[in-house]
Amino acid sequence: MAALMKRFACIAIIVFIMCSITDIANGQLSSTFYDKSCPKALSIVQAGVKQAIANEKRMGASLLRLHFHDCFVNGCDGSVLLDNSTTFTSEKYANPNNNSARGFEVIDSIKSQVENACSGVVSCADILAIAARDSVVQLGGPSWTVMLGRRDSTTASISGANNNIPPPTSNLTKLISLFKAQGLSTKEMVALSGGHTIGKARCVSFRAHIYNDTNIDTKYATSLRSKCPSTTGSGDSNLSPLDYITPTVFDKNYYCNLKSKSGLLHSDQELFNGGSTDSQVNKYASNQNTFFSDFAAAMVKMGSIKPLTGSSGEIRKNCRKPN
Repeated sequence: MAALMKRFACIAIIVFIMCSITDIANGQLSSTFYDKSCPKALSIVQAGVKQAIANEKRMGASLLRLHFHDCFVNGCDGSVLLDNSTTFTSEKYANPNNNSARGFEVIDSIKSQVENACSGVVSCADILAIAARDSVVQLGGPSWTVMLGRRDSTTASISGANNNIPPPTSNLTKLISLFKAQGLSTKEMVALSGGHTIGKARCVSFRAHIYNDTNIDTKYATSLRSKCPSTTGSGDSNLSPLDYITPTVFDKNYYCNLKSKSGLLHSDQELFNGGSTDSQVNKYASNQNTFFSDFAAAMVKMGSIKPLTGSSGEIRKNCRKPN
């Protein structure tokens, strides 16, 4: 019996060692991933984000959005940053990104500084993840521990961007479905939608909502129509803030706006329109701490969607093209 128990113990130890080796080979995400290989990485990103937002407050929302649009297309792999190549079409030209996604030059600048500090070590995907967190913090929102160790893709998927990123015309069922496809719950979807407490949207994205929908405050719709003509092609790129109360502060007012039927996008107002998510909007509108806590947790989960780790992908030298 003693010999048998000893044998089982040895097997258990071997299995544990093999699993540990597998974890290392797979390159699990870790908050301390660059502590030794590039200890200045996080501070470089933070400084770059701080300067970019000092130059233009809107940039914080743009960097947060880049991370979101990256993660929803084949995982958080930096694919949204790639320019056109002879083998693929850039995601920058997908409907959700074309003439809309921005902040690429900021990421380029940060990447260049990180490369100077430690060449070929820090991925563009990780820089995006860190920049998203730092942007939220810089604008008054919550912080969270960014898990690191993602590697960069060598290709992009314009079809994935067109199909996976929720369009502004989405109804609640569509929103729930698209987030569920990424492993995110309805609760996490509502929390992550709070990212719209900062940033702006183009007239083309909310024109139908302010002219055709009935679940919008009349005075709010009228104020928006002055900046967004009803005719397609006229003023398409005119901008309005997603949160008209505090457009450059990360807070709970996005949800307060929804309660007063002042969501800018059709998809925004769907979160508070007599459906299953009304109660969560009420909760966030009355308790900013709860929103902040749920948002931070959801960002960590979203940032862990299908990362390339271990020997998969690469560490791009230039975020705009594969090595």
